[in-house]
Order: sequence, then structure tokens, then C-alpha cells
Amino acid sequence: MPLYTRILLGLVAGAAAGVTVNLTIGGGQGTQDFVRLVTEPIGRIWLNGLIMVIIPLIVSTLAVGVAGLGSLSKLGRVGAVTLSSFVVLTALATVLGLLFVNTIRPGAGLPPETTARLMETYKGQTEGAMGLVEGGTFGVDLLVRIVPRNPVQAAANGEMLAVIFFAIMIGVALTMVKPAQAEPLVKVLDSLAHATIAIISLVMALAPIGVFALIFSVTARFGFEILLNLAWYVVTVVGALVVYQFLFYPIILKLVARRNPGEFLKKTRVVALTAFSTSSSNATLPTTLRVCEEDLAIPPSIAGFVIPLGATINMNGTALFGGVTVLFIAQVFGVPLTLGQQAIVVVMSVVMAIGTAGVPGGSIPPLMLVLGMVGVPMEGIAIVLGVDRILDMRRTAVNVTGDVVTATIVDRYEGVRAGASPGASRSV
Repeated sequence: MPLYTRILLGLVAGAAAGVTVNLTIGGGQGTQDFVRLVTEPIGRIWLNGLIMVIIPLIVSTLAVGVAGLGSLSKLGRVGAVTLSSFVVLTALATVLGLLFVNTIRPGAGLPPETTARLMETYKGQTEGAMGLVEGGTFGVDLLVRIVPRNPVQAAANGEMLAVIFFAIMIGVALTMVKPAQAEPLVKVLDSLAHATIAIISLVMALAPIGVFALIFSVTARFGFEILLNLAWYVVTVVGALVVYQFLFYPIILKLVARRNPGEFLKKTRVVALTAFSTSSSNATLPTTLRVCEEDLAIPPSIAGFVIPLGATINMNGTALFGGVTVLFIAQVFGVPLTLGQQAIVVVMSVVMAIGTAGVPGGSIPPLMLVLGMVGVPMEGIAIVLGVDRILDMRRTAVNVTGDVVTATIVDRYEGVRAGASPGASRSV
């Protein structure tokens, strides 16, 4: 039985058992003691297994990703257009997700006493939890703390902006030294990245048990209402992803890449379907390259640079999903996020998307970081884990399509620079 099926079964079983206990026994002292002594420790042990790899995962993947760009001056126009497209598309996706979640408000509607009890239960896990956002706005102190005096201490304190800055600086430095000097560290970091991904796979193998324990703990205490919010959350994420793929991408293709959106979507449907079925940008890579070069007539020199890089750092759908999820869980817990904090969610969703592994479930550890940074309990991730694989399939399709859209943008601007008429030989 596939892992995502077992996780979904764990969610259903845990929710059913928790609601049954809540309706029959109630959330009294006996239920509270069982949750506190049995199910909650099991769930938190599983979550700790994910949290423990966050620092090495972010440092290794970000540093290797930046180092993989090579010399920024050598990359020139192709690199600038590619990276600009990645950042803009990812930021637009996150903003669209926030618009959807602020409009639909899938996490709202719980009784005030329920949200108060949720925060009372989990408040100890939010106080100081990777809390780099003080007062909910960008401030001078925040800017100062981005640059760590001691990276090791910053990592130990969970100061993730500082850790991310240090990882990016390592990557930039590796592009500045001679290849022979950079190669040993790049190999170490690349091995560390693969090792942390392997650990995530091991921890995720226990996800059905962890999800059961966590969702049981929530529903046994707080009842059925949270499950209704979860259904609206799924509708919100899927709706935003569909709008982004079938409205935003076509507009960008038409106005920026000067491509025919209908022909593009038709010729790339095999890419989207492969990404949807595998939930992995990396597993879709060979198909994506073939379609770009053979069906879309994108030069191999451009496709060979943009597509592998995009599979590593261009995660439009993941960023959209992350923004929606953070605000949804904040709404469930009754944590109001100011515009300043939501701006931080946008920025961190873009940064976290760069550090997300292109494998199923790779977005969960970075997403927990963003939750902690804006004062939302990281344990709240349990509410969405059971449906994550379904959403993972859809957002991966958006991720990979975004790689191909970027390749067409780079192709168009390189053609302009070479003196070709935009779209003259490429009608798709």
C-alpha cells in the first residue's frame, strides 16, 4: 500500500477515534491525561524527527543550489533572466495563495472558546519558537539579526533567517573560488543534502502513526469542527493552484514569453501528468527536458540550464501551498497575522521554496519553520498532513510547469538578443 494511502488512513482513523472519544467521553480530565501521556508524546517524537533535519537540510540545499549557478558573471543574461523569472513567479504564486486564504478564510469559524483552548494547549510551543519576527513587522533589529555573529549559535537558537543568510553566503563564496577548491565542500554539502533527504524518508515512513497520534490529540480535545475547516482548506489550496496554472501561466506565456497558451498547455500536459503522478520534480526531469527540446523547440543550451535548476529551486506551487497553509493554521489557532507578518510569509515562502527538496513530502520541514517564525504552533501541521500527498501531487504539477514557462521566457529573450523576431519560429 502506498505511503500516501497509509497516511490518509492514519488521518481518517485518528480523526474518527478522536471525534468518537470527544462525543462519548468528552474532553475531560481523563481524555486530557491520555492525550498528554500517550498520543501527544508519540506525535511530538515523530515531529521532532522532522525538525531535527531542518538545519542541515536548509544549509546543504541552499548552499549547493547557489553554488550550482557557477560564476554569476559568466552566466550573464541567461542566469539573470532565469533567476528573476523564478523569483517573480514564486512570489506571485504566494501572493495569490494569500489572497485566496484571506478571502475564503478556511481556518476561521471555530468557536472562540475552541481557539482559546487551542492556543492555551500549544502556547508553550510558540513562545520563542524560531521567533525572528518581533512585533510582526520588518525592523532594524530584524535586519541586524539576519547577519549572524556566530552561525552555529544562530542554528542552535533556531534563528533561521540568519542560518539561511549564512547558507547563501557559503553558496556565493563557492562560486567565487577556483573549482578545485570548491569541489570538496560542494561534494560534502551535496552528500549531506542527500543524507537529510534519506532521513526524511525514514521519518515519513512512520507518518501514519505520527499523523494518527497528532490528529487524535487535536480532535479528542476539540471535536469535529476542525475537520470541516480542513475540507475548506483543501478547496482553497486546489482552487488557487488551478487558477495559477490555467490563468496566470497562460497570461505570462502570452504577454512575456509570446507563446500560444493553448498549444503550450497541450504540448506540456505529459509533463504535468508525470509530475502529478510522481509528486517529484526530480523524477519528472527527463520528461520535462524532452518536451522542452523536442515539442517546444527550446534550445538544449537553455533547457539544459533552466530545467535542472528549476527542479531544484523553482517551486511556485510549493510556495503557494506554504502561504495558504501558514495562514490557515494561524486562523485555526486564532493567531492574527498583520500585513507585515504576511509579507514575511511571502518572503520566507519564496526562500523556503528554494530550499525544498524535489521529492514527495519535501516541503513539510521548511513549512514548519515558517509556522514557528510567525508564532504559530508547528504542531498545527498535523491538521494538514493527512491530505498533504493529494495537494503535493497538484502543486508539483504547478512547480514543473513553472520550470517550462521560465524556459520559454529565457528562450524568448535570448532570441531577442540574437536578433530573431520573438516567436517567429516558435508558434507554440
